[in-house]
This record gives sequence, C-alpha cells and structure tokens, in this order.
Amino acid sequence: MLSIKSKSNTIIIKKSKFIVNTYCVFNELDALSIINDTKLKYKDANHNCYAYIIDNIKRFNDDGEPSGTAGIPILDILEKNNLNYSLVIITRYFGGIKLGANGLIRAYSKCTKETLDIIELIKGKTIEIEFDYKDEKYINNIIKKEDIIESSYKEKVKYIANVKDIDLDKLNNYKIIKDIFIKV
Repeated sequence: MLSIKSKSNTIIIKKSKFIVNTYCVFNELDALSIINDTKLKYKDANHNCYAYIIDNIKRFNDDGEPSGTAGIPILDILEKNNLNYSLVIITRYFGGIKLGANGLIRAYSKCTKETLDIIELIKGKTIEIEFDYKDEKYINNIIKKEDIIESSYKEKVKYIANVKDIDLDKLNNYKIIKDIFIKV
C-alpha cells in the first residue's frame, strides 16, 4: 500500500491555472468534507475536479469539465501508482484558451503526475493489531492517531491502522504482540 502526504502544487497550462491538492484520507466522509471545503475555498474557480481511492472505493468527479476529461485521468494516475487512502483535487481557473477533450485529459494527468513526483509516497500496510492496555502507550508511539482507521477497547485494545513499513518492523520486534494481521 502506498498513500500520499498533503501537498499543494500550482501548474500553468496554456494560461489556465491548475491548483493540485493531495490528501491522505481514511474514509469517504473525510474525503467529502475536504472536497466541500476546497469548493468553498476556491468558489470562484471554474472547476474543482477530484478522484480518490479508499480501500476498494474509487470515486471521481469532472465538476463541469467534459465527461471523462478530469476525474478519470486523475484516478488513472492514482491507480498506476498503486495509491490507497489518497485524494487528489485539482482546481482549475480557465485561462481563456480552450484545451479540447484530449488537451484536458493530458493536462489533468500531467498535473497529477507532476505533483505526485514531488511529494513523499509512504510505503506501508493496513494492519489489524490486538494488544494489552498496558502496551497502549508504546503502540501509540509507533502508530500515530491519524493513522488509526478503527479502534475498539474490550478485553484488549484492537486497532485497524495504516502503518509505514519501517514502523511495522518495530511492531514485529515488540515481543508482547503475538499476531499482526496484514489486511490486503
């Protein structure tokens, strides 16, 4: 699994301004909230197109661009990079030169790819881990709050979380933890 860090990048193509924002998201509610916030922030923009992948959920939107010219190209780049828990929103301010359908596809693909090229991709896994309450402080030093997708507190603490590969090694070396279930 790869996910992305939050980043903003601006690219000018034939006088149109493309503002690319990337986010790591763990559920659709978070993604939709960020999309709505972006639409409010850039309410004067011509388009706020997006795509995201969260587990097996893949969504995209052209936001008024011709069908298939914005959201799908963004989603294609996310898929080609094997990204998960990733949202890309591209805000476009029209510059007066029409790009045509093929030009839009190239522009949205280029903006997504160039932005992914300059940000850190995080290699890791989605895991399910169960441990005793006494070990929670140690575990929380490895698994950050924002990486926990789901948690439950019963006889033991149980997390479903995204963990960087390097942190997974730390968890595996911690002798108290019997099993770490890696989700695919």
